[in-house]
Amino acid sequence: MSLGRRHGRALAAGVLLVLFSVWTAAQAAVVVPRAEELAADLAALTAPGMEGRASGTPGGERAARYIADRLGALGLRPGGDGGTFFQWVVIGSTRRVGAGTALERVGPTARALEIEREWMPHGGSASSEVTGEVVFVGFGAVSGSGAYDDYSGVDVKGKIALALDGGPPHLPELRPSRLEKLIAARRQGARALLLVSDTLPTLGATGAPVGLASASVTPAAADTLLPPAKKTADLTRMLAGSRSPAGFATGVIARLRVALEQQERRAPNVVGILPGTDPSRASEAVVIGGHYDHLGRGRAGEVYVGADDNASGTSVVLGLARAFAAAGGTPRTVVFVLFGGEELGLLGSDHYVRQPPVPVERTIAMLNFDMVGRLREGKLSIGGVESGAGLRTVVTKAVEGLPLSPTLGDSPFAFSDHTRFYTAGIPTLFFHTGGHDDYHRPTDTPEKINVAGMVEVAAVGARVIERLAGDTVRPAYVTLQAPERKRRGEGAAARAPGGLSGTPAGVAFLGISPDREEESDGLLLGSIVPDSGAARAGMRRGDVLVRLADVPVNSFQDLTRTLAQKRPGDTVTVVYLRDGHDQSTTVTLGARP
Repeated sequence: MSLGRRHGRALAAGVLLVLFSVWTAAQAAVVVPRAEELAADLAALTAPGMEGRASGTPGGERAARYIADRLGALGLRPGGDGGTFFQWVVIGSTRRVGAGTALERVGPTARALEIEREWMPHGGSASSEVTGEVVFVGFGAVSGSGAYDDYSGVDVKGKIALALDGGPPHLPELRPSRLEKLIAARRQGARALLLVSDTLPTLGATGAPVGLASASVTPAAADTLLPPAKKTADLTRMLAGSRSPAGFATGVIARLRVALEQQERRAPNVVGILPGTDPSRASEAVVIGGHYDHLGRGRAGEVYVGADDNASGTSVVLGLARAFAAAGGTPRTVVFVLFGGEELGLLGSDHYVRQPPVPVERTIAMLNFDMVGRLREGKLSIGGVESGAGLRTVVTKAVEGLPLSPTLGDSPFAFSDHTRFYTAGIPTLFFHTGGHDDYHRPTDTPEKINVAGMVEVAAVGARVIERLAGDTVRPAYVTLQAPERKRRGEGAAARAPGGLSGTPAGVAFLGISPDREEESDGLLLGSIVPDSGAARAGMRRGDVLVRLADVPVNSFQDLTRTLAQKRPGDTVTVVYLRDGHDQSTTVTLGARP
């Protein structure tokens, strides 16, 4: 259904646009956000200039500025750092080239190569200085069976290996990744590896460490490290014709110095505060939140616009802020916060509960809107109704008279920002309209959003906020036991109350989650599901997955595509890095819970 048709449906649903009753006579009526308002915010957040809103990117910061401008225009008080709407969160670190980094040919025909134009160190390179003979090692490829080995017949111990991009043309199945080439070079005793590349990668794209000095060089720069009669283009043609390894010692001496420095990466939460109107209750707060970040750009340049995840929730939060600001507030303070870093591991909400503008002990409840743009047949999930005494009653009354078929979940445990509030001792409610095949794909686009459904979700949210922010009694926190395996896994987040969504049960399951969606090659592991294949194989948080079942893994998408070809019970070989050292083991895949 198009946005225009959905708007028409919303306008026809008059019950959602009536004025709500209020808790105090002095307070104006709260008007449910209109479809046009929600659609406008949704369009702005998914516009090309937002570039998928990845945390720590220009697009992500543009989205944060848009949100801050909206909150400021409503007259909300800034709740961030230094009197601003921005609460800055450390989301990781990046490396930058430090002083002394250099690559040069030494000897009678000495020549220094220009950094960033002719060569670039790898972000995961060891910081060290290596001087040695350059040894050409073809593609730097070694097959698993050993039938093809570019290191056969050459000695690279203590030397600098030089390898071409890609793999042997006659062996299309042998396409080693950068990490695999580094692993092979280190196993052979090389002190450094230089990879020939038409385009020099950024430090971030090569951030996984292998405990070896390494860099990329252009073909022209590589030619300066070879004997005069040898050129990379000729060597590439020769290898294609011979269909066999043809490495050789060049006799050229080179010096590689890599000095990298760490630099923090930050992204903001955006926080606006609507002060309470009742002096006796204004020191207490209700937090209304959702994450605004998404995945940004993919490796092929495709944009993950994240219309449902979570431009939809962000738009609803902005709509509710507009509604309650126009009504003049509520007896209790209401804090509206849009989180950054959710896709990187709930970093924004984790920071918020450790440095809240209203103390945790005076925060009576938190409502989280995450993926609320695909309402189908009125089926809205609201989790966490048993996380605070009386919340189930509040929610049940809030949905009365609305065209919804809500599913109320007892548990507050799901992989989204409200869990950080619950573990900090705050009752939570989680609004969600269900998983779908577009989750974490470029196809999560705005034309698929049910804007009229977002109005319905906002209507429920407005009623719940009125009761929580106006009732004289605050819901008492209830301690619940976390269910097993309600963690984020391959293919979808554990978003729906009480379970995983977006991926059918019974598919092959490794039992890992990425630490963060980052640019670098390999897959940095976050949590490991207990009793899963990965856990039984001894894999740990911080490991970097390099290869699974003879397929290189350079992204989360590589992992999910490979697992889609496997079945529960299959035993596969896994190669991963731990503290820069490669490990190889076998894993028996399980079935997704």
